[in-house]
Amino acid sequence: MGIGNIGVPQLVILLVVVMLVFGTKKIRGLGADLGGAMRDFRKGMNETESAVADTAEEVKKADPVQPRS
Repeated sequence: MGIGNIGVPQLVILLVVVMLVFGTKKIRGLGADLGGAMRDFRKGMNETESAVADTAEEVKKADPVQPRS
């Protein structure tokens, strides 16, 4: 059982071919770059969420507009 018609033996062969073509140093570097990008993305999302929450609190605390009589 695998992804679609791809089984475990095919995935192992693919992994070996990728390692032969790119080498372990490039794959390790790619993994580190991908991890750093994901970490930066999460950090940006958290900063954006906190900025939106802070702005929402400021709007709630602001004086409401007085209706005209």
